Amino acid sequence: MLQKTIIQGRIEYGTEKSYQMALKMYIQRAEKYYKNDVLFEPEEIFFEDGLLLSIPRFVKQVYPKTLRNTSTLLAYIVQFGLSGELNLWAIDEGKILMYNHMEPTSDKVAVQQYIKGKSLVDQKGKEEEAIIALNKAIEKYDGHAQAYERRAKVNFMLKREHDALRDYNKSIGLDPSNPYAYLGKAEVYISKKEYQEAVDCLQMTIKKSVALQTVHWHGRRLKGKLHLKLKQYKEAEFELKLFTKREFPENNPNLKWKRDALFDYGQTQLELEDYSAAVDSFQKMMDIEFGNDKISKAKQLRFRGIAKQKAGQNGYKSDLKAAAEAGDKVAIKMLAT
Repeated sequence: MLQKTIIQGRIEYGTEKSYQMALKMYIQRAEKYYKNDVLFEPEEIFFEDGLLLSIPRFVKQVYPKTLRNTSTLLAYIVQFGLSGELNLWAIDEGKILMYNHMEPTSDKVAVQQYIKGKSLVDQKGKEEEAIIALNKAIEKYDGHAQAYERRAKVNFMLKREHDALRDYNKSIGLDPSNPYAYLGKAEVYISKKEYQEAVDCLQMTIKKSVALQTVHWHGRRLKGKLHLKLKQYKEAEFELKLFTKREFPENNPNLKWKRDALFDYGQTQLELEDYSAAVDSFQKMMDIEFGNDKISKAKQLRFRGIAKQKAGQNGYKSDLKAAAEAGDKVAIKMLAT
């Protein structure tokens, strides 16, 4: 049975010796172990001028045996690399049958220091330690785009926006296919209130990722929020509709942002005068018990009440009264007038 397969990513080998070894082992193993029943000819994915393996995006119906052979072979030759990653999915009717994330884990100093730095990035109080490790990775291999991207994230966390932007630009210059670098750069622009620049970066986040990745939907939600802020309502509607209709598994961090996106979607629908749909969005938001948003119950009630009123539905007064009783000043003023 054929399976829809998506493969994308790149691996940088850094030296001629490592590159030639990876190429040699790919050719030998493809023939010896897999009888050339693999998806790629070496000249399709190996590029000597950059000393790298690159698969920008491969989408095709593939037989399971061929896919397993390819996955195993790629996982092996990735280990000769210094930086980068490959992602491979097999899908059937939207269900993920197979997922393989591949990145170098060898004992090379650049690899180990990057792994150490990456593991420290999200540990509170370990930011400077993370930067030291990532600096060492970059010193050993100046072309380590991922190390620059992770260091940029730490710099942003430490409120060093100039350094963060510099590192994100460096990372993108080395590897323009990394969606995380564009997402991080967008977050810097958001903090600087340069929203259109952030939107442009988020468009690249979406373009450089696939819908099976968490970062893809993170980018769409933020982009929708910024379009709303910029009063670009049709563009906001497009992104927020996609996000709010998406079913996320329990372990997906985007799930906890569903309430926030539904609230933005409801506001967008109000601006577009789709009032009944806005009522539905605000109701769906209020039906979700938990989320990462910090929108008060009073504000939720006020917006649902406004949407009901504009849609000609009953119950808007009770929503506004409940919002006013909860201390919402706008609702209090509305009731007074």
